[in-house]
Amino acid sequence: MAGLRLGPLLRYLDPCGGATVWVETDRPCTARVRCADGARGSARTFQIAGHHYALVPVTGLTPGTTTAYEVLLDGRPVWPEPGSGFPPSTLAVPVAGATALRVTFGSCRRAPDPTGTDALDALAARLAAGPAAERPDVLLLLGDQVYADSVSADTRRWLAARRDLRDAPGAEVAEYEEYTRLYDESWRDPEVRWLLSTVPSCHIFDDHDVIDDWNTSAAWLAGMRATPWWQERVLSGLMSYWVYQHLGNLSPAELDADPLYAAVCGAPDGTEALRSFAARADADPAAVRWSYRRDFGRTRLVMVDSRAARVLDEDRRAMLDAGEARWLRDQLLDAAGSCDHLLIGTSLPWLLPPLIHDAEGWNAALCAGSRGPRWARAGERLRRRADLEHWAAFPASFTLLADLIARVGSGPGAPATIAVLSGDVHHAYVAEPFWPNVAPQPASYVAQLTCSPVHNTVPAPVRAGFRFGWSRLGRLLGRALERHGRVVQPVLDWRRTGGPWFGNQLMTLTLHGRSARLRLEQARRNRRRRIGPAPLTTVLDRPLTPAAPPGSIQPDETSY
Repeated sequence: MAGLRLGPLLRYLDPCGGATVWVETDRPCTARVRCADGARGSARTFQIAGHHYALVPVTGLTPGTTTAYEVLLDGRPVWPEPGSGFPPSTLAVPVAGATALRVTFGSCRRAPDPTGTDALDALAARLAAGPAAERPDVLLLLGDQVYADSVSADTRRWLAARRDLRDAPGAEVAEYEEYTRLYDESWRDPEVRWLLSTVPSCHIFDDHDVIDDWNTSAAWLAGMRATPWWQERVLSGLMSYWVYQHLGNLSPAELDADPLYAAVCGAPDGTEALRSFAARADADPAAVRWSYRRDFGRTRLVMVDSRAARVLDEDRRAMLDAGEARWLRDQLLDAAGSCDHLLIGTSLPWLLPPLIHDAEGWNAALCAGSRGPRWARAGERLRRRADLEHWAAFPASFTLLADLIARVGSGPGAPATIAVLSGDVHHAYVAEPFWPNVAPQPASYVAQLTCSPVHNTVPAPVRAGFRFGWSRLGRLLGRALERHGRVVQPVLDWRRTGGPWFGNQLMTLTLHGRSARLRLEQARRNRRRRIGPAPLTTVLDRPLTPAAPPGSIQPDETSY
């Protein structure tokens, strides 16, 4: 008798009456989703490395309605679980052409959470407790959904029972089975499990989904490939990401056209087909696309892979390979005239605290040889030690994105807002760019919205460093680094208009027509409530416009 090992996760939901629901089961079976309004779907499980999964397509849903659903395995109901204290999982189907959308996003979630201050737990508890609570239409998880290189104490003990941790890679994930343990640990959290079953989610990876500083540089990659354990680690990381996260990002039509998905579903065991795909993705990143696009009525989301698509050769270093850059250009330029809001999801912030941006540009110039071979060698050591590998460390790609945003925001049919949504840097902030040599400025309101972590710790020295990075003195130091590195000045400047905020947090964009509102909430424990998830406390709530209203955050008017 088949059982539900993990899930269900509601992934894709569209106004044409279609949805996909992901599950992992403990043996081969037929998974079915049955809705209260009569809509349904079924899929046979596929097998990867001894694990069994299904992505169930649901059809017949009525736009503009909300219906409860259950999951059955070989005809036996397994979800909702008996005695669950949570409300029924539901499918809230949008209306075609809808102009209202609520998007919640964040990144960097370590699990489990003994402190009760996990922002996803807090969001789930609020939604479960109040049927009338504002529910996100989609949840964007912008990287580091699992930490393969920094595991919990429980997982460390589990690994120690499997192998000798004195052998590399030690107390880190080594292969596919160990990756499945990370997802079990993270997604079995009762609040998060229910949340992901009832709110659609879009995912993209970042470094910790594979390893810290993944694809920092060509020298970094060469060093990793020289180790005996790296090949299995990276292939397992890509395989597990495809199964647990990437598949659900795709629409039913994209799944139908995907030859790998067809091969995996059509084989008694899809492990070798998926492993071959992962090996090709590792050897030739340009052969595979992890980026994707989703349209939600009059809002377009373009999720950009800023990890695996990199070109690491020092003489042509880029965040995106040529094919990926063309794809991004097409998705952004096509948004003009067809959407009110353009959201660009990238795990790594495009606009950083100015000192950090300048340090990364300076370092990139040194590594490229602007001050000679000795400085280049020192720059490479510093790049890896200080994690200098964001968009700013790829100057041509930084400029490419800046130019594309300016072009979309200045042309006919420009969206009302263009927002770059990011995480990674363990604090939250709002930054607004402007183009000093462009007149007039883009008609669209443009902002970098950064929010992390969902659940992690931020040591005091790191907080101080980020604050210093935004300071006037930090700006002056950054300009000195630029002069030393002979760095070409960026084509735009920016100012911080919110933050920095530290804590376990989520941002929510509420879009309606051509207006937008931004809210930042943190999971904060109080003295009166010591059991269960901490409540979410609103830190910021304001219209997303260039001028902050009186009484809200005060902009830092000093431009970079």
